[in-house]
Amino acid sequence: MSKYCPVTGKKPMSGNRVSHANNKSRRVFEPNLHEKRLWSPALGRFVRLRVSARGLKTIDKRGVDVVLAELKLQGVKF
Repeated sequence: MSKYCPVTGKKPMSGNRVSHANNKSRRVFEPNLHEKRLWSPALGRFVRLRVSARGLKTIDKRGVDVVLAELKLQGVKF
């Protein structure tokens, strides 16, 4: 399973790890993903999503059914 949030579109990005001596080496910044079961009143069942912490805040603000409807239009399976 890829490290990708379908709600926000966050995915891993790369950058530099910088030491105190200013030595640089490559590293990867991973999104803060969580496996959540969300209750959908419109569907009448739980939906399991792997979303980022920012995605959970988006779902709290806009509503789970609105976000799920947008994901369905994008072709995301849940």
